[in-house]
Amino acid sequence: MILKIVLGIVLLLILAIVVILIAAMTRPNEFTYERSLSMTAPPEVVFAHVNDLKKWEAWSPWEKFDPNMKKTYGETIAGDGAKYSWDGNKDIGEGSLTIAKSEPYEQIKFDLKFIRPFACENDVYFTFVPSGDQTTVSWRMDGKNNFMGKVMSLFMNMEKMCGDQFTEGLENLKKIAEEEAKQPSPGVAETAS
Repeated sequence: MILKIVLGIVLLLILAIVVILIAAMTRPNEFTYERSLSMTAPPEVVFAHVNDLKKWEAWSPWEKFDPNMKKTYGETIAGDGAKYSWDGNKDIGEGSLTIAKSEPYEQIKFDLKFIRPFACENDVYFTFVPSGDQTTVSWRMDGKNNFMGKVMSLFMNMEKMCGDQFTEGLENLKKIAEEEAKQPSPGVAETAS
């Protein structure tokens, strides 16, 4: 009798694994996650905070996940070729971010590589679109859905998880950029009333 119960449990587990594998194979091969936010700041102000990797410390949503993560910066910290690497706890993992192409005040393309918790490579884009005194900043990540990513997407809403982090980062960036935009420009003398 016990043998039949154990055999039944094993067969159910095998069936569950087969169902998960089949469901994972139906998931898309690629993904795109994107969020946008308008900010009352000129594109050059917002752009500077994204194009300089050291400035990410003030607005990146991932800084809070591991305040003790080890950070390494490349020879340059801003513009084409700037690189930032991190090694942190299980929440932040290990990886690197490199500016592949920086088009001043319009777009920045990044190469994002994760080593752990699982290896993957994604393209990240920030675009800056001015309209009057506003700049709409869009943060997008494109990537390939490897098999592990497909399995994870069955149990976690990756679009919502990444999207929520993008929204948090954009809101942090907005506060910083709008505060900076309120400051008088250097070299502009204040007039007495």
